[in-house]
Amino acid sequence: MKPSNNPLVRFINNSSLVSQIIVGLLLGTLLAWFAPEQAKLAGLLGSLFVGGLKAVAPVLVFILVTASIAGHKQGQKTSIRPLLVLYLFGTFCAAVVGVLASFMFPSVLQLASSAGEISPPSGIGEVLNTLLFNIVSNPVKALIDANYIGILAWAIALGLALRHASHSTKLLIKELSHAVSGIVKAVIRCAPLGIFGLVAATLAESGFSALLGYAHLLAVLLGCMLFVAVVVNPLIVYVKIKRNPYPLVFTCLRESGVTAFFTRSSAANIPVNMELCEKLRLPEETYAVSIPLGATINMAGAAITISVLALAAVHTLGIEVDLATALLLSVISTVAACGASGVAGGSLLLIPLACSLFGISNELAMQVVAVGFIIGVLQDSAETALNSSTDVLFTAAACMAEDKSLLDDVAADIEPVDA
Repeated sequence: MKPSNNPLVRFINNSSLVSQIIVGLLLGTLLAWFAPEQAKLAGLLGSLFVGGLKAVAPVLVFILVTASIAGHKQGQKTSIRPLLVLYLFGTFCAAVVGVLASFMFPSVLQLASSAGEISPPSGIGEVLNTLLFNIVSNPVKALIDANYIGILAWAIALGLALRHASHSTKLLIKELSHAVSGIVKAVIRCAPLGIFGLVAATLAESGFSALLGYAHLLAVLLGCMLFVAVVVNPLIVYVKIKRNPYPLVFTCLRESGVTAFFTRSSAANIPVNMELCEKLRLPEETYAVSIPLGATINMAGAAITISVLALAAVHTLGIEVDLATALLLSVISTVAACGASGVAGGSLLLIPLACSLFGISNELAMQVVAVGFIIGVLQDSAETALNSSTDVLFTAAACMAEDKSLLDDVAADIEPVDA
């Protein structure tokens, strides 16, 4: 077939998806700047893209996990257990960074606005109760509601039951997983248009004027997230794989973090992460489980958000809290954040829980939540980017630690790109 002479077609064929996303980002910014009314209409493209990702993600997770477990051979290694340790340790380290930064650079809020009709959890018991009931949810309802804990539970159960099925049945499930993966790739190819619409609509509707009053708080939040992304996480990965972690870190940030930043949903970014894991040649039986699991429990960004905003309320009210107590209470709140994952802004709903542990009333805590929603255009985007890119990063690190041959394969793929 003769190559097209159209420069747009040539650019699409010859450039990477990330390059196209950056172009979409720039065009969306320009449209919002010069034609804000038209930019709001372009938001339809962003909504359709996010809707497409959210629609296909539950089916992808269910089919892929079922196929991976059904086809798992006896004695074949998976890295789920060390991954769980990485997820929890990474979240704990993020909580530590958030608490230390809050004491080094204390933020003061103007607590005057109303948070609207939001129902936060009444305590950690309620969050854990919700989490347990999500596991035993009806499988059809779990798929409809994108309840990934329930989806994982049913997919694992079905996969185990199908281990003794005939070869033809296992082959059918495997082919079905490839078909769903193909649909996901088609949706992801629309990312540049989706990012264009999301950026244009977001800037046209809210702009950045609302963020200027909270510049210090945003600087602390985003600074913590950046520190975790480029210092803490690479240190954890280095300890695990004993190699230079930065090529892998920057690959995950570029190919997973950029998309997650604009979709603002870990659940919507699951297909993107799955494709990146496949590109990194990671074992499917591991990432098929670890990526959706990470979207639910790997909450480094949420740990920072809850710690920093809760302690901002503490500093605003002049409450004296020692460092050990602040760290302990923030970690408890971060563990509870598992119940609010996969929803844009979900970590904000855990702030009243964290504030209550400091003796702050629910009314004042809800005003802190309102502040969170005001700065959410950047805070929630950065939080999701950190959470989602870390899912792939830790999955790759755990797999490489188990299988040293992956180190050379992945290095050959990504180091020339990042050099």
